[in-house]
Amino acid sequence: MKFQPIKPKKVSAQIAEQIRSSILSGEFSPGDKLPPERELAEMFGVSRPSVREALNILAAAGLVMSYQGGGTVVLSLVETSGGNPLSELIRSEQERALDVIEVRKGMESWTAFYAAQRALPEDLRRMEEIIGGMERNLDGLKPSEDLDANLHIVIARATHNIVWLHLMQSLFDAMKEFQQTVWRAVYLTSDDHHLLFSHHRRIFEAIKARDAETAREAMIAHLTFAEQRSSAYVTRQQV
Repeated sequence: MKFQPIKPKKVSAQIAEQIRSSILSGEFSPGDKLPPERELAEMFGVSRPSVREALNILAAAGLVMSYQGGGTVVLSLVETSGGNPLSELIRSEQERALDVIEVRKGMESWTAFYAAQRALPEDLRRMEEIIGGMERNLDGLKPSEDLDANLHIVIARATHNIVWLHLMQSLFDAMKEFQQTVWRAVYLTSDDHHLLFSHHRRIFEAIKARDAETAREAMIAHLTFAEQRSSAYVTRQQV
């Protein structure tokens, strides 16, 4: 048997491995900024050049991108470096957003299912905080579209499957402008806001109860409702 000599790893490679693990475990989502070089150097107890070299390793692997004066941003595993062409397609052809919602029905029914099986206590706490914020916004009919989107992302994160998380984040980034427009155009009454809240609370309660099948069904029902409202909005815009 032939053994190979053990080679000590460079500090920068060890830093890169730790950051990579954090990204792939879902601690950082696409679009999140990593701490500044100075803070990373303090966290790891190393020099800034070592951190900079580690970030270059991650950039070469397509996991992050550094911007002059803008920090280092985590990239999606499912997008190209050229941006998000789906976002541009939805902007030019709004009916394509309905295609995305159809895809979301399939994807998110399963993220809810797996979240019910795998969510950790901290995942449930995040969901509960969001549900609490939605409930408070019912007073005065304050918009909750950001909380709405965040809840769906947190549910995807609770699957602890990095591919679900990155796929969901990419779709939500592409849909953000359309979703905000629909939210403000069709969810106008107190009944609308209370109905949406009840949908999200039912999904959360099923996940919290570890009832995977009910969570899946609740998500499908919610997104079918959203699909109907979005379709009616698109139709009105085309008249």
